[in-house]
Amino acid sequence: MSRTDGRRPADLSVKAEALGPVAWRKSTASNPNGDCVELAGLSEGEVAMRNSRDPRGPALIYTRAEISAFIRGAKDGEFDDLIA
Repeated sequence: MSRTDGRRPADLSVKAEALGPVAWRKSTASNPNGDCVELAGLSEGEVAMRNSRDPRGPALIYTRAEISAFIRGAKDGEFDDLIA
């Protein structure tokens, strides 16, 4: 999904199916209905994210740095107000 010039494409979503056989995984804390986001590591180090309710729908593609910043923020409680 990366461009060879190092810039990111304007449209960062692709059909999840277009990513081929990637290992999607979701948190064990997802609700009993399975409604959760799923993540998959991609070959170029990027991370794809999709909605588990729509596995054939769009997947958003993030750089490793973007996912790292998000996870660090989540661990630090920066988004807790969104679920309170």
